[in-house]
Amino acid sequence: MLTTVISAVSAFIATSIDYIFILVILFAQLKKGSAKRIVIGQYLGLTVLVGVSVLAAYGLAFIPQRWIGFLGLIPIYLGFDVLLNKDEDNEDEDVLESVGRFQHAAIGVMILALAAGGDNLGVYIPYFTTLTGGELVAVLVIFYALTGALCYLSYKLAKIGAVSITIEKYERFIVPVVFIALGLMILNENGTFELIAGWFS
Repeated sequence: MLTTVISAVSAFIATSIDYIFILVILFAQLKKGSAKRIVIGQYLGLTVLVGVSVLAAYGLAFIPQRWIGFLGLIPIYLGFDVLLNKDEDNEDEDVLESVGRFQHAAIGVMILALAAGGDNLGVYIPYFTTLTGGELVAVLVIFYALTGALCYLSYKLAKIGAVSITIEKYERFIVPVVFIALGLMILNENGTFELIAGWFS
């Protein structure tokens, strides 16, 4: 059991670093009631990723890794949306409002979590195939517990004065750079650029 716990924690940490930057930015721009929507969205994203990974691990689903990379277009879109719509006459515009354009903020955060976690499938699927039924349940419990810890840590980091002030002051540049860079990284890590290049060769 100890081996399972260590491997689960390691897998979660290795695949969740991206989320810290996103969550800190979202929490730093909190408005009343937003924290709950952010947390719900993050859990929904994890649930979808885990569900797809479990199905794929048991041969019930298959998604080519290069196609998963297209999820990287979502943070790229959000980054440009904030960049192009942010101006001095529109101070209330922030990334949370951009995310909220997906009909509901929690769903928007979920989609963003899926985009940032698209490469998680490459880790989760082979990892889940090595687990017994009981071990899989234990790993999922650990994943959900650590997601709560991740949200709490990100919230606390966002509430640090220097962090929140910096994000608020340089939001117009920080948000687009972080989101666009994240999207490009997702496309690159999943080999999606090679897929696109192959269409024109």
